[in-house]
Amino acid sequence: MRCVECGEKEIFKDGVCIDCYRKTHTFTSGPEIIDIQFCSHCGSYKYKNTWSLQPFSEVLKKYVKHLFKIKNDFKNIDINTECEDIDQGKKCKIQITGYIEDLPITETHEFLVRLKKTVCDVCSKQYGGYYEAILQIRAEDRKLTEKELGNIESMVFNTIDEMRSKGNRGLFITDYGLEHGGIDFFISDKNVGLNLARKIYEQYGGIIKQSSKDKGMKDSRQIKIMTYLVKIPSFRKNDFVKIGKKFFYVVSIKGHNIKMINLVNWEEIIEDLKNIQKVNILGGNELIKEMILVSQTKEEIQIMNKKNYQVTTVKKPKPINFKDKEIKTVKLDGNLFLFLEKQK
Repeated sequence: MRCVECGEKEIFKDGVCIDCYRKTHTFTSGPEIIDIQFCSHCGSYKYKNTWSLQPFSEVLKKYVKHLFKIKNDFKNIDINTECEDIDQGKKCKIQITGYIEDLPITETHEFLVRLKKTVCDVCSKQYGGYYEAILQIRAEDRKLTEKELGNIESMVFNTIDEMRSKGNRGLFITDYGLEHGGIDFFISDKNVGLNLARKIYEQYGGIIKQSSKDKGMKDSRQIKIMTYLVKIPSFRKNDFVKIGKKFFYVVSIKGHNIKMINLVNWEEIIEDLKNIQKVNILGGNELIKEMILVSQTKEEIQIMNKKNYQVTTVKKPKPINFKDKEIKTVKLDGNLFLFLEKQK
């Protein structure tokens, strides 16, 4: 049967075709004004009881789906938004596209979005000084170097930023600063605080100490503040150290495992930090000097100082043949050692 209005197309509903039906009917309808709360500190938007860092266009689509009435026979809905800033908020145009019996239909609506400035739950905590964990980084018997401080600070902030970008918007650093030759971070999540402590421990070595104190009651439960102290060794990677009567070069530090080279025999060892007692730090790579190869046998090598031309005979740690004309050496407590960072 044909449409009673135009007489051309097949009847869709109520005796008329789809085009004639749309002249007096719509499949979607909604308000002329939508109020949306947004945080003036972090820029997040609130939908129902949840704050989100999603783009405004995505948040607006949620409001449209929630506030607009869409008829049941309008299927496979797709929403496109277009907004411009005005004094009252945003002037928005949306297109709602769907299908009626395999026929694509698009309806357009214009409305005003009024943005209501407020402070979100997370920023309220952050600016209120909320924290669950204190992360303390210290070094044994010394201050942290500027390089160490910079690297640790970057590691902590980059980790926090990465986790927030993946959806953990409740994570933040309330405060941080230099303390007693080290650095402290006040973190909103105690589990993240522990993970950061382990991350720093893995890179710099040392020990982790944990402690807690009561902060009071909230929502009928006891609140505890966790403190994670990472105490890194006094020595660092690339340091020359004396332990007892032996001289070592520190190759790497990972957790409690210290990889070192015995300078007498070039033996590489891995020692547990807890088994290392008093360490005398002699210096770093600045102690390495190059000397000129004069001659060598299977067991000894003669090398000459570049400045005073003094020739010294040194026993080889291993029976290897030196091919380079210049030999790296290090002098520690009056003892001259041949040095190869990577053993042959």
